[in-house]
Amino acid sequence: MDNVKLTFDDKGYGKFSISEGDEQLAEMVISIAGSDLTVYHTEVSPKGEGRSLAKKLLAAMVEHARKNQLKVKPLCAFVHAQFKRHPEEYADLWKS
Repeated sequence: MDNVKLTFDDKGYGKFSISEGDEQLAEMVISIAGSDLTVYHTEVSPKGEGRSLAKKLLAAMVEHARKNQLKVKPLCAFVHAQFKRHPEEYADLWKS
């Protein structure tokens, strides 16, 4: 558990997710087009609450973006709030 998995469909839409067994506990919905990674939504199920799963998804997304030299468009309220709260930490990624 708590291993973040990245999956994509054939159109460039995907998600970072965390599952426990066959049950998905958290997901961050994204798309990648060119050098832009857009984050649309982050959600944690009630069963996953209180386990910092959203922050683990954020860390995985940031690592992926940096590794692949992508700029992040944080349309997701959670990700946008984290970028605003810690601008120095995400300045190299943030595409407003």
